[in-house]
Amino acid sequence: MRIEKHPIIDDYGKGRLVCFSYNGDEAMGYEGEPVAAALKAMGVDTHRYTVKRHEPRGIFCAIGRCTDCVMIVDGVPNVRTCMTPLAEGMAVETQDGLRKAGEAHEAL
Repeated sequence: MRIEKHPIIDDYGKGRLVCFSYNGDEAMGYEGEPVAAALKAMGVDTHRYTVKRHEPRGIFCAIGRCTDCVMIVDGVPNVRTCMTPLAEGMAVETQDGLRKAGEAHEAL
């Protein structure tokens, strides 16, 4: 399952196949396609967990208007993966609230 046409991004075409990491594991996708598209093609549905209830969220609008697809990309949290082009060597991590999934939550 791969998104072939995006309603906002002009024809990004199918770039070369590149390696990136997803939660520390090696993954493959096409350079220039949205990170969310590469993850969807891999069967990944959960991109982040909500702050208060830690409920899973994934692609919702796919046009950069909501925040359901935000993930940690190259160490930067809250990156909208539906609008972020995939690049070789990118590190993509599931986000839990404002931190990496599995990372301990600090007491407030």
